[in-house]
Parts: sequence; C-alpha cells; structure tokens
Amino acid sequence: MRIDGKRAVVTGGAVGIGRAIALRLAAAGAEVAIADIDVAGGSRTSELIGSAARFVRVDMRDDAAVTDLMACQPQILVNNAGGGAVLRPCFPEASVERWSASLELNLRAPMLTTQLALSAMQAAGGGAVVNIGSTAGLGFGPHVSPEYSAAKAALIRLTATLAPLSQSHGVRVNCVVPDWVATERGVRERAALPVAERGPELVSLEVLTDAIVRFVEDESLAGRVVLLDRGAEPRFLE
Repeated sequence: MRIDGKRAVVTGGAVGIGRAIALRLAAAGAEVAIADIDVAGGSRTSELIGSAARFVRVDMRDDAAVTDLMACQPQILVNNAGGGAVLRPCFPEASVERWSASLELNLRAPMLTTQLALSAMQAAGGGAVVNIGSTAGLGFGPHVSPEYSAAKAALIRLTATLAPLSQSHGVRVNCVVPDWVATERGVRERAALPVAERGPELVSLEVLTDAIVRFVEDESLAGRVVLLDRGAEPRFLE
C-alpha cells in the first residue's frame, strides 16, 4: 500500500517515538493526525510537519474521545501510545485503579482503535495497523512493571491472531517490538549510566520508522512481528 495521500493516525505522537513516526509518515506523503494528551509536544510536532498534520488532544483511556478521533477514518493507524513502565508502585503493591490504567492504555486502547478502524479501512479498500510493542513483553523473566509487560506481551499475541483480517477486511495488523530506543530521553538515560552498564547502542529512530514503513507498504507481511534488538539486525519473530 502506498503511503502517499493516505490518512494516518499516530497515537502518542507528541514526542519521542511517536513524533518520529508522525514525521516519517508525513515525509512519505500521509496526512497525519497526532493524538496525545501532551498539548505542547503535539502542537510542536504538528508545526514541524506543517499543513499535512493536525494535533488532537486525546486521552486514549477515554472511549468517547477515542471514538471521536477515529471518526477521521484513517487508512493507516499506528498504536504507539503507552508507557508507565517506570511508574511506582507497580503490581501487586499498586492500587487496582493504577495497574488497570496501565492495561487500559497499553492494551485496551489499541484494541479499541483497531476495532473502530476496521470498517473505514475495509470501505477504503484496505488499510494497515502497526502496534508498537516492547521487549518488556518477551521472555519469561521478571519485570519491574508486571502490568506493563503483560500488556505488551498481549499486544504482540493480539497482532498475530488478527492476521486473518487481511483476508476478511483487507486490513493488515503488524507489531514492531523495540528494545531501548534512541529518543532524546533514552540517550540521556543511557549516558547517565556507568559505562560498564550501558550495553549496546540504542535502537535508532530510523530503524524503528523503517520497520513501520515496511509493514505499511508490504502487503505480504500481514500478522508479522519484528524484533528490534539493541546491537542486532531486525528479525521477525516466529
């Protein structure tokens, strides 16, 4: 599918990874809606792109607001909004309201946006949904935020289970699973660590956005999940 001329929604698009995704899609010719609660960051991203972008303030845990957002009928949807891995306390010390909010943002919100996008994408002859996962959702080891890692693991599995949508609705769903990414914040945090603890270079924003563009454009990759590990080439998970 060509990106040029398509309508795109990037959730969590105000800063960092989301900003990089929005800029990349706009550079490829898409009209981009930037959805976020960060008004200053979202407005700045919109300004950087210009007339091909608009910022929409949306709390992705608010069903009514998400429904209004998706009324723009995007042909490209990038479910990037998420986070909360470093918030304390985490499950099981956290209150039900706190850990539930993480599940709502990192799992329920992308499920809802995908569901709302289906009919419009089908009517447009097809579309692409790209979920942004995390290596926190892989493996069997402990994680500092069980609710965050569980949500990201579920998002990866959800992506694979939705592969048949490419046949029934013409909609491809994919997932990009990055390790620590070289956002401004990520670079600062890595630099603050002792040299011996820094590990490999962070995943570049170019590598991440390359993976997203490939999933949007390549119709043969429905349901695939790509791992972007630090110090390694991108590889599909089987």
